[in-house]
Amino acid sequence: MLKARPAELRDAASIAEIYNQGIDDRVATFETEHRTADSVGGLLTTRADRYPAVVVEDEDRVLGFAWTFEYRPRNAYAGVAEVSIYVAREARGRGVGRLCLEALIREAERCGFWKLVSRIFPENVASRRLCAALGFREVGTYRRHGQLDGRWMDCVIVERLLGAAAE
Repeated sequence: MLKARPAELRDAASIAEIYNQGIDDRVATFETEHRTADSVGGLLTTRADRYPAVVVEDEDRVLGFAWTFEYRPRNAYAGVAEVSIYVAREARGRGVGRLCLEALIREAERCGFWKLVSRIFPENVASRRLCAALGFREVGTYRRHGQLDGRWMDCVIVERLLGAAAE
């Protein structure tokens, strides 16, 4: 049975493995270098007090994760967080991403965030559908936002308002 919970340091190796699949698949990130469990553990530790992260597991096996991180360092943006969601290849299409994002939205709102934003490659139809289903709206497209393997990539910008900002 799938269940979401806050990410913990003990999840770092599983998160790194799933994230590295996303890097290899070339459909979700501009990152090209694999993460280690130690580097993910460092991110979880340094972000823990402000930026929520969640995992979804099935019988103690982590199948996906979602986390937030700083949007911009200016105080005006203190209530805005960027979001990333990754699901293990073998678990895609089982509702893991939806459960991750739902749990992260709740945690972000609890932490006082008023907006979540993300950038999605236009070709990543599954992520765009998931975000739309959970109340994110597409606000535009960054054309040729970066290069991946020497190829220009666009990014669709999505946002979701939370709390009082959503009213």
